[in-house]
Amino acid sequence: MPDFGTLMLLCAILAAIGAIAGVLAGLLGVGGGIVLVPAFFYTFQTLGYGGDQLMQICLATSLATIIVTSLRSVSSHHKKGAVEWEILRRWGPGIVVGAAIGVVAVSALQSSSLQLLFGVLGLLIGTYMGLGRSEWRLGDEMPQGIKRATLSPMVGFLSVLMGIGGGSFGVPLMSLHGVAIHRAVATAAGFGVIIAVPSVIGFLFVAIDPAVRPPFTVGAVNLGAFAIVVAMTTLTAPIGVRLAHSMNPKPLKRIFAVFLIFVALNMLRKALGY
Repeated sequence: MPDFGTLMLLCAILAAIGAIAGVLAGLLGVGGGIVLVPAFFYTFQTLGYGGDQLMQICLATSLATIIVTSLRSVSSHHKKGAVEWEILRRWGPGIVVGAAIGVVAVSALQSSSLQLLFGVLGLLIGTYMGLGRSEWRLGDEMPQGIKRATLSPMVGFLSVLMGIGGGSFGVPLMSLHGVAIHRAVATAAGFGVIIAVPSVIGFLFVAIDPAVRPPFTVGAVNLGAFAIVVAMTTLTAPIGVRLAHSMNPKPLKRIFAVFLIFVALNMLRKALGY
């Protein structure tokens, strides 16, 4: 157990991270995981928690917060009739399978390998966020048959590798196949629940070396960070929503895309030992 001062500093940093993640989620519609994973990593590492399993803790804890935020988001969107439940029903089983495989993969990989994967995938997401256009299309309807059976596990698998919900991969996938953007965002929140619940259950049984794990960690999930971040995002997400309605979020989304690319590049730098 760390000393009282270190524990208070950790709580203060996590509260700030949660507040910022909540505002960004409400303002830009980005999932918290894309912010939380690198923030958790740098925070825990700076305070002396490291080792080959640090990224597992960051990914698992991020996914735990997504359970709460996604459930709240799905409920809100459902009241507005925006959730495509048929897409969730058809894509859900494959996403769960992919998420389960993702937990096994994350548990077997070292932190540096997971940093490398996060960096590469973060670059792709940041580039699409910065350069993507709403009129881009790969098809007029969601994939069926073998294509769906291939893509749905990939959504779950890649999301767990990054510790994120359904938005970063689900929204582009649906919008590129003709689903209106507001319905894609609403349905992707459902993807988040489907991804996060089974993966977090799995991560609770992952063994982490007690000598290097942060306090209040069960399996690979840090319950302290989970509680603080969920509390803060609940408070600050409505602020981001109000800001989104009072300004044009598109330029801010471009700026965030650049920020995400820099974060991804820094992850790659650390993973490669520079």
